[in-house]
Amino acid sequence: MGGQPSTPRQDLEIVPANRARWDDIAAIFGNRGVGRICWCQRYKLEPREAFASFPPEERAFRMRCQTDAGNADADQTSGLVGYLGGEPVAWCAVEPRPAYTGLVRVYRVPWEGRQEDRSDPSVWAITCIFVRAGFRKRGISRAMAAAAVEFARDRGAHALEAYPMTTSKAIPEELHVGTVATFAQAGMREIGRPSTRRAVMRIDFVPSEPHEKI
Repeated sequence: MGGQPSTPRQDLEIVPANRARWDDIAAIFGNRGVGRICWCQRYKLEPREAFASFPPEERAFRMRCQTDAGNADADQTSGLVGYLGGEPVAWCAVEPRPAYTGLVRVYRVPWEGRQEDRSDPSVWAITCIFVRAGFRKRGISRAMAAAAVEFARDRGAHALEAYPMTTSKAIPEELHVGTVATFAQAGMREIGRPSTRRAVMRIDFVPSEPHEKI
């Protein structure tokens, strides 16, 4: 069963990434650590690409193009940016699931144990929630997950998925995928366990009157 949506903190401003400055997104990922290495590109690999085959600068360039940061009129973007008191503090990767070409093509998650049309653009996915160092354990991840649910719903998604780790001892490099509790509090439910440590969370949207877009 899914969790009951919680009330996220109200002092966090969350905007589509194309309405954020690129410098703000870069500040969230920082100058070192897993964020600065990955730049949310692990699930974006094209056929015959290896993660280690191009440097972090190229990964950052690709992410900048994917977010279309600074272009408020862009039709599409690849995530959300959270601000606390005007300070950029959090990133959430959320967009139609087929955009994550590596996820669709290679990874066992989310396909183990179920039949699914991997090319269906009406199914969206959250692959990363990253909170800036110094701002963690303040409920920001929960707020970002809740905003991602509304973001996908308002843009016509039929469903939204996430793929958190389930152990309490997840290493820092794994925490960016979120936790089961984080997504349950955003109204998602567990639909599968493709491994002992990985869950698939999902919410299916009932057609309704459109919400005001973020």
